[in-house]
Amino acid sequence: MFSFRTTPIEDQLDRALTEGRVGCFCTQNCWDSGRGTFLYDIFRLRGNLSTVFNPRDAELTPGTNHIVFEPEQLRELDAVVVEIQDSGSRYFNYTKDVMHLMEILALLGDEAPAMYVVDHQNPAGRVVEGSIPALECEMYVPKVAHRHGLTLGELCNLYYSEISARFPLHVISFMATEASRKLMPWTIAPSSDIPGFFTCYMYSGGGLWNNTSVTPGIGTARPYEYIGAPFLKTGPLENPPAPSGALMRPCSFTPSCGRYEGERCFGYQIIMVPGEPYHSLLHTVQLIRYFHERYSQFELGADFFRKLSDPVLAEYIRGTISLLDAREHVKLEEQKWIRKARRFLLYDDQPYRMK
Repeated sequence: MFSFRTTPIEDQLDRALTEGRVGCFCTQNCWDSGRGTFLYDIFRLRGNLSTVFNPRDAELTPGTNHIVFEPEQLRELDAVVVEIQDSGSRYFNYTKDVMHLMEILALLGDEAPAMYVVDHQNPAGRVVEGSIPALECEMYVPKVAHRHGLTLGELCNLYYSEISARFPLHVISFMATEASRKLMPWTIAPSSDIPGFFTCYMYSGGGLWNNTSVTPGIGTARPYEYIGAPFLKTGPLENPPAPSGALMRPCSFTPSCGRYEGERCFGYQIIMVPGEPYHSLLHTVQLIRYFHERYSQFELGADFFRKLSDPVLAEYIRGTISLLDAREHVKLEEQKWIRKARRFLLYDDQPYRMK
């Protein structure tokens, strides 16, 4: 059973929410500016909050990027209420945690609690980039484009269909709450490595750097805008690819955590040009091919191609097809994804391609 609801979670009259045992599956983004409280405070004040599933450390602590739970904890609940801020890209860990939660609920059968998703706007907007996974992808990743253009509620609607789930799923419209009407979706940072306004526009491609020997600036104030490594060189003889929508400013930085912690890295700040479209995925694969051809120290991690999950883009990175061929492939894949996505939309505006 699926439903889409247009009144706030605190006004829902389902017995599972008013009298049942409630678990809240959430991040710092579950704060409501209208009430000045967090999601779980609703049920704590009612006296029926059973448990809170959230990241294990303090907000924005580096490396805190998963919500851990056990199936037995779910059996004890009548409802699990989910509120996180998705990033707009299919690799986002907290979104994968929600998909993991859905798979466990599906396996629990009649013992599964009802799931309620308090939806948020997509901070990367309705723009689409990339392709639907063509290979076995990472665990708990829905079959969506690299930058999918959906809200979390719409992703859950899609995944609910993909796994043939039967537990009750209810999505609360992001238009139902004052917080979503007043606060931009990036106001409260979704995670420690997605801190700012521009990050989500960079993440659809930039997330791939995490599976290479180049760091996307994790451990700096501007992750996914900065890329670098100790072995990279910058200077007048270096000419990394840059589309019309971006500038490549040579820079250096020393990460405070993650890969190359405490080491000086050399690389580039990717600066988006105001008013120009920027296709992060296509730019990232161009840069990966450039570094792969130029530096013997550049490596692709064991799970890189599984994360990319696109054999055509993999061939481009290996140098066997042209950028023109790669672009045409991505165009067709984006059109295919948009057709698929229409079946799961909950709002009037539509996902679209960059022109």
